[in-house]
Amino acid sequence: MEEVFKRVNVHGGAAYEDFAGYARIAIAGPFAYVSGTTAVTPEGTVYGEGDAYAQAKYIFDKLVGLLKANGYSCEEVIKVNIWTTDVSKNNDITKAYAEYFKEFRPACSWIGVASLNRPTQLVEIEMQAIKGAKIVKA
Repeated sequence: MEEVFKRVNVHGGAAYEDFAGYARIAIAGPFAYVSGTTAVTPEGTVYGEGDAYAQAKYIFDKLVGLLKANGYSCEEVIKVNIWTTDVSKNNDITKAYAEYFKEFRPACSWIGVASLNRPTQLVEIEMQAIKGAKIVKA
């Protein structure tokens, strides 16, 4: 018999989610897949224009908050992808990342790209989490 996971689509508050037809987080069984997220506010403006730390912090606050509201901890985040239009700002982005994940050390990629959806967006972040994924120390 085929195993079926209950699927839940989590809305993150952005109007574009409804317009385009995607979930901010798709949860299937123990797995949570977090869509690429930029620092767009509910009003549609870009938070922290010109400040990679502020944008990354805004995004991490939003995504970690949504994950926690759906029963996931930072320890259960196993993969983070970070895209930036300015790799010279990686230390600023990493500072925001480390505030949440330094202790748990998920797999993480920092990727330089030519552009994001809007010229003032410097950072986009996506994550994956697995409920029950706890660190076991040898």
